[in-house]
Amino acid sequence: MAEPLNEDIAGRLDEVAGLLAAQGADRFRVRAYRHAAEIVRHLPRPVSEILEREGLDGLKALPGIGESLARAIRDVLAHGRLAMLERLRGESDPTVLLQSVPGIGRVLADQLHHDLGLDTLEDLEAAAHDGRLEQIAGLGPKRLAGIRDSLAHRLSRVRPPGDAGAIAPPPVTEILDVDREYREKAAAGALATIAPRRFNPAREAWLPILHTERGRRHYTALFSNTARAHRLGRTRDWVVIYWDEGRGERQSTVITAERGPLAGQRIVRGREAEQPRARAEAS
Repeated sequence: MAEPLNEDIAGRLDEVAGLLAAQGADRFRVRAYRHAAEIVRHLPRPVSEILEREGLDGLKALPGIGESLARAIRDVLAHGRLAMLERLRGESDPTVLLQSVPGIGRVLADQLHHDLGLDTLEDLEAAAHDGRLEQIAGLGPKRLAGIRDSLAHRLSRVRPPGDAGAIAPPPVTEILDVDREYREKAAAGALATIAPRRFNPAREAWLPILHTERGRRHYTALFSNTARAHRLGRTRDWVVIYWDEGRGERQSTVITAERGPLAGQRIVRGREAEQPRARAEAS
């Protein structure tokens, strides 16, 4: 008989595989999640024991479980949730996770997610140490120190020794190309759609979702389904792009610039300095 915890995690991985397949993702990625589910389901001991005794390396040593899948299993064990699965279901709400940190309420969580593009506790920790949180009005030194301490305690339980968590982002041009592919296919009705839980009382399947690849990087793109996007009428403009090249997911947000020298252009929020300038069209 399978360990109950292993069966629970295997079930989530199987569900990820099924949703990826239904949404047109690469078949090798689908197969990887299904294989991982079978490995976890038939382990002779709880997967939590492996993580506790051997850390992330112990999970990565399982047959067919690379770093990305090992981190997914670790996240379920550490946080009781798998952000990727919630997103594929249409249940994603990063602000709820950010609000779980003492000192961060609903309004601040919304601001951190939309203004700084923070989606995970690891993103929040990076922003707490690189100066971005210090720019938030009303977030004083004492409150910031409390957020840092809370994150250090929570993440120390799941971070392997020597893992700084820093991952170089893809080139801006590549992210913009994924944005172009997503918006073109969404406009043509060529993508599967999901029914987001938030701001969708009729449970209408209106949100297009794209799975695509660029080299070793897997991308998932969706229009922003957040309170601010709805309030400002940007649900068909703001595109949230998740990418993973084997070390866990990160995200970028692409919008149409409304002012300044890049006005009218698609830009990756927070990386405007790297933005390629559009050629002026001949009049």
